[in-house]
Amino acid sequence: MSSETTQKTGNEGQRSRRECLRIRASILSAIRRFFADRGFLEVETPLRIPAPLPEAHIDAVPSDGWFLHTSPESCMKQMLAAGYPKIYQICRCFRKGERGSRHLPEFTLLEWYFAGGGYMEMMEECEALILSIADALGQGEILHYQGQKIRLNAPWPRMTVREAFLQYTDTTADAAMVAGDFDQRIGLEIEPNLGLRQPLFLYDYPAEAGALARKKPDDPSVAERFELYIAGLEICNAFTELTDPAEQEIRFRKEAEARNRRGRKSYPWPDRFLTALSRMPPSTGNALGIDRLVMLFAGTAAIDDVVAFTPEEL
Repeated sequence: MSSETTQKTGNEGQRSRRECLRIRASILSAIRRFFADRGFLEVETPLRIPAPLPEAHIDAVPSDGWFLHTSPESCMKQMLAAGYPKIYQICRCFRKGERGSRHLPEFTLLEWYFAGGGYMEMMEECEALILSIADALGQGEILHYQGQKIRLNAPWPRMTVREAFLQYTDTTADAAMVAGDFDQRIGLEIEPNLGLRQPLFLYDYPAEAGALARKKPDDPSVAERFELYIAGLEICNAFTELTDPAEQEIRFRKEAEARNRRGRKSYPWPDRFLTALSRMPPSTGNALGIDRLVMLFAGTAAIDDVVAFTPEEL
């Protein structure tokens, strides 16, 4: 490990890794203050679980017959179902084979849930969280990142996925789903254009890309899901949570079949999660990548600069 590794930070010169880690520590402190002030309970759930939720494109890391969790979602939703209405967690998560300038196989995730709200309320809370972090860091209303000036003043703009496809691609979101290149189009053609002047919420994903999100009551062709983008970086993924165990099981079956077609490992069935889902209140949840958030406030384009150790340094 080299604590003095430096990198370009746009208009701010260079920062050492030590400076990035100090920013990281300040961000974690600010997050905890934000949630404590709003009456959230900080929780810790197990890192090792017997049955990861089936996701076609994410692989869990085996651990002594169980698996290291890819997110704390399963356990945290079981806590919601058990009567904990406002909870958050900062934890390490693990995803097999993920490595790049913006990805690590072991990373830090902030995940939080509250009962009685939906994804629109979560957008407002997500915005308030990041603005409170900027205030704690003395950031002001302009974020300087890799030569870009991003205005943080609220409210932040919102764009539907369908609008984004019409603006930035030569096809529609629905056609891309049928063609099987929806994720590729999002990643290569849409993401680089998002949040360049001001943070932007991309919302209302096609129902087929809804994962664990509720379908929109007045338009079931889309799911109540959003992602936040700042400077082309995806920062978080949030839903109005699906609480219908029958519909969730149908979606899980499709994901498990997709995993099988791709030759990926099969997981034990998440019966405890599905049983708990029937008791879960109407709620919303958000998973936010801490490492990427630190990248933004530290001004670096490489995730390696904001962690104490990379896998290659161990």
